[in-house]
Amino acid sequence: MQRFFAGSDAIDEKNGLIRLTGPDVNHIRNVLRMKKGEDLWISDGDKKEYHCTIGNLGEEEVMLHILYAQEPDYELPCRIVLFQGLPKGEKMELIIQKAVELGAAAIVPVKTKRSVVQLDDRRAEKKTVRWQQIAEAAAKQCRRMKVPTVQNPAGFAAALKEAERLDRVLIPYELETGSKGTREVLRDIKAGESIGIFIGPEGGFEPSEVESAIQAGAVPVTLGHRILRTETASLTLLSVLMFKLEELI
Repeated sequence: MQRFFAGSDAIDEKNGLIRLTGPDVNHIRNVLRMKKGEDLWISDGDKKEYHCTIGNLGEEEVMLHILYAQEPDYELPCRIVLFQGLPKGEKMELIIQKAVELGAAAIVPVKTKRSVVQLDDRRAEKKTVRWQQIAEAAAKQCRRMKVPTVQNPAGFAAALKEAERLDRVLIPYELETGSKGTREVLRDIKAGESIGIFIGPEGGFEPSEVESAIQAGAVPVTLGHRILRTETASLTLLSVLMFKLEELI
């Protein structure tokens, strides 16, 4: 069943109505070609979702009738922020899509010393708009209650500064050996904590960047004996965290 997001100003729970405007109207009418009487889900972007039926299909708005509301547990019990070193080509789009599916709450593209991609302010702004659209589409597809935020690309130092506000920060590093320590780190995670993960671009982080991250409180972890591509590394660690955190719900 199709899912959309609506702010509290669009939801009239007392009268059982939700009013959709903006791009969603065109998507419902002209892309999905939905008709009056068809069902869909609306998330309030927080904890509640509404099973609705389409009432009026106008040019500028779609009126929905609320059938019932519920508060499901689709979100992970910890907030995960992915600090992703800017990769080449369209890899960032794939990483964002899959990171949203795996439960990331926010994605921060990071400019690192080995990042090949160089974005000026205009290109970065344009890219961020596109990346946010991908995040929203993925959130709709996988029944997320919240649309993860894709931030503007940040420098490595700025990303570390932002990560200081989180409870835990992990950084996979190919020179880190032994999985016992990594298992202990994951085992200690508690529900309600915020977790940052730093993933390098192609070529990984410079040793000086890893050292700076460790000095800022990041804990190095291993993802095994093989060298993973940047898109594989981010999705591997997110998958491990998702599996671990689902136990805490």
